Amino acid sequence: MAGFVGVFLTVVLTVVCVLVEGNYMVYDTAQGVVPGKLNVHLVPHTHDDVGWLKTVDQYYVGSNNSIQVACVQNVLDSLIPALLADKNRKFIYVEQAFFQRWWRRQSEATKKTVQILVSTGQLELINGGMCMHDEAATHYIDMIDQTTLGHRYIKQQFNVTPRIGWQIDPFGHSAVQAYLLGAEVGFDALFFARIDYQDRAKRRDEKKLEFIWQGSKTQGSSSQIFAGAFYAGNYEPPTGFYYEINDESSPVVQDDINLFDYNVQERVDAFVAAALSQANVTRSNHIMWTMGTDFKYQYAETWFRNMDKLIHYVNRDGRVNALYSTPSIYTDTKHALNEAWPLKSDDFFPYADRINAYWTGYFTSRPAIKGYVRTLSGYYLAARQLELFKGRNKSGPTTESLADALAIAQHHDAVTGTEKQHVANDYAKRLSIGYKESEDVVAAAFGCMTQSSSFSECKNPPTKFTQCPLLNISYCPATDVDISQGKKLAVLVYNSLGWKRTSVVRIPVINENVTVSDSTGKVILSQIIPIVNASIANRKFYATAYTGESTSADPMYWLAFTAEVPPLGFSTYVIASASASIKPRSYTFGGAQNSSDVEIGSGNLKLIYSGNDGTLTQYINSRSSVNMSLEQSYTYYAGEATGTDQASGAYVFRPNGTSEVQPEEKFPLRVFKGPLYDEVHQMINSWIYQITRVYKEKEHVEVEFTVGPIPIDDEVGKEIVTQIKSNIGNNKTFYTDSNGRDFLERIRDYRADWDLEVNQPIAGNYYPINLGIYIKDKNTELSVLVDRSVGGSSITDGEVEIMLHRRLLYDDGRGVDESLNETVCVLDKCSGLTVQGKYYLRFDPLGEGSKWRRSFGQEIYSPFLLAFTEQDDKWTNFAIPTFSAMDSSYSLPDNVAILTLQELEDGTVLLRLVHLYEDGEDKDLSVMATVELKKVFPNKKINKIKEMSLSANQEREEMVRKRLSWKVEGSKTKQDNDLRGGPVNPVKLTVELAPMEIRTFIIDFNTKLVQY
Repeated sequence: MAGFVGVFLTVVLTVVCVLVEGNYMVYDTAQGVVPGKLNVHLVPHTHDDVGWLKTVDQYYVGSNNSIQVACVQNVLDSLIPALLADKNRKFIYVEQAFFQRWWRRQSEATKKTVQILVSTGQLELINGGMCMHDEAATHYIDMIDQTTLGHRYIKQQFNVTPRIGWQIDPFGHSAVQAYLLGAEVGFDALFFARIDYQDRAKRRDEKKLEFIWQGSKTQGSSSQIFAGAFYAGNYEPPTGFYYEINDESSPVVQDDINLFDYNVQERVDAFVAAALSQANVTRSNHIMWTMGTDFKYQYAETWFRNMDKLIHYVNRDGRVNALYSTPSIYTDTKHALNEAWPLKSDDFFPYADRINAYWTGYFTSRPAIKGYVRTLSGYYLAARQLELFKGRNKSGPTTESLADALAIAQHHDAVTGTEKQHVANDYAKRLSIGYKESEDVVAAAFGCMTQSSSFSECKNPPTKFTQCPLLNISYCPATDVDISQGKKLAVLVYNSLGWKRTSVVRIPVINENVTVSDSTGKVILSQIIPIVNASIANRKFYATAYTGESTSADPMYWLAFTAEVPPLGFSTYVIASASASIKPRSYTFGGAQNSSDVEIGSGNLKLIYSGNDGTLTQYINSRSSVNMSLEQSYTYYAGEATGTDQASGAYVFRPNGTSEVQPEEKFPLRVFKGPLYDEVHQMINSWIYQITRVYKEKEHVEVEFTVGPIPIDDEVGKEIVTQIKSNIGNNKTFYTDSNGRDFLERIRDYRADWDLEVNQPIAGNYYPINLGIYIKDKNTELSVLVDRSVGGSSITDGEVEIMLHRRLLYDDGRGVDESLNETVCVLDKCSGLTVQGKYYLRFDPLGEGSKWRRSFGQEIYSPFLLAFTEQDDKWTNFAIPTFSAMDSSYSLPDNVAILTLQELEDGTVLLRLVHLYEDGEDKDLSVMATVELKKVFPNKKINKIKEMSLSANQEREEMVRKRLSWKVEGSKTKQDNDLRGGPVNPVKLTVELAPMEIRTFIIDFNTKLVQY
């Protein structure tokens, strides 16, 4: 390939010559925009899924073609000579996960050629993330991270910054994508394909497929971006203009009159007709044709040859003007018109592509991998901090493999759960490998940080720390220490948040009689609770599935204690044997007529369970004077089967009836009460087990659910939901988050942009949830927070509903060609997937719930990171038993969090700070906040600090200067509301953050002065 490309480097033709009528024909492809004519912008592209039917690597190398014939390597190999053949040809490429695989294997000559193509605009790298991430099941931190990974690589290799968002395949579009991953990364426009079929019909009628999208209420006009929804609802060429090699669906342009089937005029007429049809629903005299689709341009010349001919003959015809273009050229042309555009706010969820086909099932599909992604996302945030504190080891291990795995997992057929099972396994494998390498980074950091204050020079720490990725199912070999034999177990608790945190830590132990001491040697309060049989059975099955071998030790107890940990720091605790321990008061309640009610909770919060049937009835908070009726139950929707107009599947939620989950027999309520927390165990049925916890020092309810294997013996697929019922009168209105960021108002059976025709009253009211959902009336708010992406709604007033798990028996006809029937096999036993997770609920007086949603939401995303090391009876303590990277007198303001703290390849540090509150969300915290960098980094001297765009690929000042400004119809936009923090104070080194603001910095420290 290098030699072939080199030939074309010497002679770059501006036209293409082929034999026509026995003579060489010169095609004129140089035409640009023609004022006064309808201009058809031909945008050659390929859409390359970073995993879907095949794994990412199978797609790249072109293997496993019995599933799908696709080879991205062929696309990129054939693209370069095709572009070199004519300088007017253009192409856009999106997925950096593929491009970087290809780029690493190219010769220097080829790289120089491609760099020239990029610099001249023939090859444009747009969107620029590692993948085209989903917009429903992704958290905004993950969206930022994967975009940054791609954008910085493009900057390093080509010195360009992507200008265009190209989210053409995700199944609905979020407000956060528009303003955060659009305007805040410097994009001038955002294009996509999938919006609701009813919305599309109205926008076509009113010529509103292109508009200005203001995704943020708080950030006003600065959050606006030009957006376009594609004319046909897909990202393919118009019918009849599809030119993949060996494809028979479209006629090629045959222009040799000496051969049969000459069709130039026919193809020109068809081109003009298709162009005029699209122009009739598009504002201005410019339209875009997306010339490509999934994994096309395997042999790029077949496309370009036909487009060359179309451009030549269409322009000779003269009725319309055709030209090679890119989304950037198209955007600049639209901007130059200086016209006003309609305004769009909120988002494009939920999405239905036709009647009865709401793509709201994938909000919950594959809940285990959704939980795994979220868990590792928070872990990655903490691991990068620790990698910085110790010093990045360029020879490894590093956090890079986890970064890459998490980036790929944000793809719109990855975390969504809409991939084939073998592909889901591949994503999980990559995440596991990435975790393992990052686990080594974390362990090495802890080993060094506990031994010496100059730990950045530490190479081989004597203390080896172990972590437990399966702690959620009580599998933790590091804690399987028989303390009665004189050994001790040291526990290090790391807090990645920027403020001091106090929470209960729970670890499985063998011994019942233990004590817990803090770093000063003081014995602190602890609590022992037995691990119930249902949990032990899950642990044995899934630990064996994970490790590949039967587990040896069987911890029988949960040990709980309260950890107090400084910001960006750790505390250490020692577990040793004792003559006795504080055991919970426990009793079993079977339910009987006229029995007394059961009260749970020893602090401000109390839950009341009925003495007659053991059901939850009441929530009482003595501090806030909230006293609310509260019920909680499980229900399943039967998934619509194949043979109907639409089955329920990985993408689509199509319920066919509702059934409340009834206990299979009368199971007792088992209650444990202790000094730190109370918990209630309920066997709902043989495949749903629930533990409800109320902590003495907290004012929320924690619900841990175990769902599965979902039975399918009746040949009915099931979609499991939990329903939380109260007497709040929310009048059809509820609020869900956008990618964990802004909360958007939802109204049942209503869309702000069109008159909704209701055909699916349940599925059509489901929305994605990444942080939480809440309802409110004039007095009270009910908030529910989640630990992973789920779908949810308020189908009935006073009620919040969350879908927890799905097991379905039919494919829904959207391409994956596989039912969503996850199974796990251990030895010779296979069963349906069991999912364990948590959600949290709380009532607050009206206007006070946001404090909990925002602060505790951060704790859910960034839980304590635990590490363990076994010591003998002579051991006393670590040299450094406690640590905080921040000044001991300082913590971040309550409304600010650290999103990113990471050492980059060149030794500089990437820092992102985020204001957690929207404008007007909280009377105390929706205000300007100030961060003192000197106290965040007390042991470092800041030499230089640069504020960057969100994806850290250009200075923010330059980004703002370059971004296009658009006119908006009417006066709805808040042109005057662009409150942002001022420049960094160069002396005090203080950073201001306005509500909802994220600020990104690259900091150069003088590391020779002091170390952590």
